[in-house]
Amino acid sequence: MYDLNTFLTWLYVTADDFVATLPRMPIKPGRLAALSVSEVITLSLFAQWAQFTSERDFYRWAQRHLRPFFPTLPNRSQFNRLSRAYVAQTQAFAVSLADTEHPLYQVMDGFGVAVRNSRRRGRSWLAGYANIGLCTRLGWYFGCYLLDSVTPSGAITGFGLGPASTKDQKMAASFLMQRDLAPPQIPSVGHVYHGYYVMDKGFSGPHLHQTWEQTFQIGVVCAPQTGHGEPWPKPWRQWIATLREIVETVHDKLLNTFRLSHERPHDISGLLTRVAAKVGLHNFCIAMNRLAGRPDLQFADIIAW
Repeated sequence: MYDLNTFLTWLYVTADDFVATLPRMPIKPGRLAALSVSEVITLSLFAQWAQFTSERDFYRWAQRHLRPFFPTLPNRSQFNRLSRAYVAQTQAFAVSLADTEHPLYQVMDGFGVAVRNSRRRGRSWLAGYANIGLCTRLGWYFGCYLLDSVTPSGAITGFGLGPASTKDQKMAASFLMQRDLAPPQIPSVGHVYHGYYVMDKGFSGPHLHQTWEQTFQIGVVCAPQTGHGEPWPKPWRQWIATLREIVETVHDKLLNTFRLSHERPHDISGLLTRVAAKVGLHNFCIAMNRLAGRPDLQFADIIAW
């Protein structure tokens, strides 16, 4: 367990060391920003704890308790603009925390992120980015589909967002293509990985997997859907279910420990920033637990609030 000061200091130092490796940003005319990139990333990540019911609740707490750490803390609207302006840096920092992982395989899966009631009338704030889809956890919902790739220890090596109606296979194909191309403008997908991906039946498709294996130099471990190909023996199904348990645990952390299930963003930049910050905080907590010799995913008591 870490005290609040130690946790914040480690988070800031880690973010500052990472920002120092990035290309220098061009200086824009006008007044300098109230916070540096490192400070924005630190506050953006720390704001995701479920102890804060919302961004507004966190900022009220920060203004009361974090002035000694951030003496130039601006008003909330200015901080929101800064955090959205540095979303690419936050995404890159989030996945960089998993760079020390060299896993034999990664588990790929996705889940629904609701942004409003699916029965609500009128035009959504996220029209064009979100739509209606089906999720086993939510049923029919209006929102986005979050795909991520997770190591056996629980670190998130990459993630991406799409409309809720996006099929698993199409989302995975786009994710793998972007990861293989490694465009600097999409740092959230992480780095090239030539290994095995473990997936559930929603990603099945023998011919599709052959294409992925040839194009991206990867292996795909995925049970066939019922009625499509020879069914796997029960021990095989139990084995792959055991491998996939870790991604369910990670998703629970994002949804509950880091408040993603309660978010109702009005803008796509806000959603991207929050998801990147939650992934970054998740990976950072794993790193902090390892320093303390604690289980990787024991987050509940990592800070002595």
